[in-house]
Amino acid sequence: MSQIRATFRIDRGDFQLDVDLALPSHGVTALFGHSGSGKTTVLRAIAGLEHAPGGYFALGDTVWQDDAKGIFVPPHQRALGYVFQEASLFEHLTVEGNLAFGHKRIPESERRFKQSDVTELLGIGGLLNRRPSSLSGGERQRVAIARALLTAPRLLLMDEPLAALDLKRKLEILPYLERLHDELSIPIIYVSHSPDEVARLADHLVLLDTGKVVASGPLTETLARADLPQAFADDAGVVIETVVAAHEADDLTQLDFAGGSIYVASRSEAIGHRLRCRIHARDVSLALEKPLASSILNVFQGTVTDIVPTDTAGHVLVQLHVGTTPLLARITERSKKALDIHIGQHVWAQVKAVALLG
Repeated sequence: MSQIRATFRIDRGDFQLDVDLALPSHGVTALFGHSGSGKTTVLRAIAGLEHAPGGYFALGDTVWQDDAKGIFVPPHQRALGYVFQEASLFEHLTVEGNLAFGHKRIPESERRFKQSDVTELLGIGGLLNRRPSSLSGGERQRVAIARALLTAPRLLLMDEPLAALDLKRKLEILPYLERLHDELSIPIIYVSHSPDEVARLADHLVLLDTGKVVASGPLTETLARADLPQAFADDAGVVIETVVAAHEADDLTQLDFAGGSIYVASRSEAIGHRLRCRIHARDVSLALEKPLASSILNVFQGTVTDIVPTDTAGHVLVQLHVGTTPLLARITERSKKALDIHIGQHVWAQVKAVALLG
């Protein structure tokens, strides 16, 4: 299978980047980590904006850097689009002029998208005659993404595109980013330090810390690892892929997953529609017997597969599997001892809250 390969080592004295990655050539790969972990540096090295001595980068069979063979394709010759935190639109041009700027520089035979298709995808058809100064932050970013797509990229790089937006604007643009994920075949590498964005958008997760790769793998598997809670602090939890199975008469919707069913407030999606759910470890409690009288609807039997300490004194993170689906529960050390929680034990998990993503 075609892959994206990236090997970069950069020494700045007080910061060293040392990564060796094999990433899927489809879907959204999120580079996640705290400020200073090296996320943007990796992106800049991929774009050729920063030269990592001895580095290597290949998009499938296309090599953009192989210093061992003297290959270094300059940034302007790499078929990629780059979306920064700030939209950086040309203020003297209209939205349509900004879109045409990149599109007209691509030979017609190499164009991957029609301008009309991109404007519809990102919902900016009604903005074409406006100047950037009259746009909201979310609108500006959607125009910036459209402009990047019209340069016919084989790879789209997005460096915290929502970081400069307030919550209202973030919620405005997230559905459009999901459409990119669902409708485009271009691989996207998405830099973020927001667990919510990563959980909602990513298929593959790379966790960076002080310039090194701590973990890399499919999102659902990597988030469910019990040995990485310090990376997410209070946001530790899992993402579960579900399918709308039924709409109940009492304003509940049943979502099926590999291991059981989750009930949530009534949804409008059709039967068979796929939905992604996020369950925080802090919203999962454990019991040795099935609760017989409880207001909590979502109760699952699972098997404990791992137990690790957390950064919070007196707490542990318990990983359990419900069928083939992993869950994480954050409980106190006292509760662990009182219930004698141990690997291999069968327990009941009560899920107090389910966050639907999208």
